[in-house]
Amino acid sequence: MVCENKAHQSVIDWLLDEDEINPSIRYFTLVDLLKKGPESREALQARGKLMSCGPIREILSKQHADGYWVEPGAGYRPKYTATVWSLIMLAQLGADGNVSSIQKANDYILDHTRREQGPFSIYATQTGAVHCLQGNLASALIDLEMIHDSRLTEAIDWMARSVTGEGFGSVEEKEINPHYIRSGISGPGLLCSANDHQPCAWGAIKVALALAKIPLEKRSPQVNSAITMCKDFLLSKDPAAADYPHPYAKKPSGSWFKFGFPVFYVTDVLQNLNALLMLGLAGDQRLKNAIELVESKQDDAGRWKMDYTYNGKTWVEIEKKGQPSKWVTLRALSVLKRYYH
Repeated sequence: MVCENKAHQSVIDWLLDEDEINPSIRYFTLVDLLKKGPESREALQARGKLMSCGPIREILSKQHADGYWVEPGAGYRPKYTATVWSLIMLAQLGADGNVSSIQKANDYILDHTRREQGPFSIYATQTGAVHCLQGNLASALIDLEMIHDSRLTEAIDWMARSVTGEGFGSVEEKEINPHYIRSGISGPGLLCSANDHQPCAWGAIKVALALAKIPLEKRSPQVNSAITMCKDFLLSKDPAAADYPHPYAKKPSGSWFKFGFPVFYVTDVLQNLNALLMLGLAGDQRLKNAIELVESKQDDAGRWKMDYTYNGKTWVEIEKKGQPSKWVTLRALSVLKRYYH
């Protein structure tokens, strides 16, 4: 098995290095790969360090006192430094949601990036509500300790029902509220205007990942139904081929096969696998081709390279394109560990 034979101790030691540029790596290696408890002494020390230096500290230094980044409002633009992107990146970096500056950012998003009792949106209205944004923000806010907040509960319920269609009117049924619209989520089963009103796999992955983070005992019937629909859709194609509906081109986007960090609305095979594995598909043979694809990208030293970055677009730079990457190696090993164990 590649996960055990090639992920030898030197790779783990590399990931555990005291790295002031990417201190989050050590924390996630301890918790995700070595299964140290988040409250263990080692994990707590690593969590403290990732908050005090490196990318998280730099991003928080750019935050306005009121909780937003760049400018007030819905926080989607400019990409990729506005409030939405900064919060998503902080969550992926492992930021502590109990810190006051993070709590302020969480509250700002929940109060300004969603319509009251409704969806997260580019414009804080149903126009501009798309599955990828729904899932990314719900996932980030769960990671940042907001799962008990009623505003997030409302947003998750709306997101789940927008997938299943429960309680939604069609595009034509404007008298029913909520109803699908042409400028956002346009129908049940993950239809989206951003994908020319076809089911969107990128959106499905983001929604599935967010819903997978909800503890079993807290999942409503609507959430469970949405999980089933996301899972069935993502398994309707071979995740290794990623030939999901993509009306704007004859072939799947090349981004599926380029592994990087952070992961915003563009996604890849690794995140598809991660979402499906978090939904209980460890060892499932339908994922085998995709697992082999991941393994094939591992080099002789047991590492994976950075295929894409957002360097120059976000507040901070994360490693270098084309070089061995701690972030991609961590992502890949976490997926392989979930699949084989």
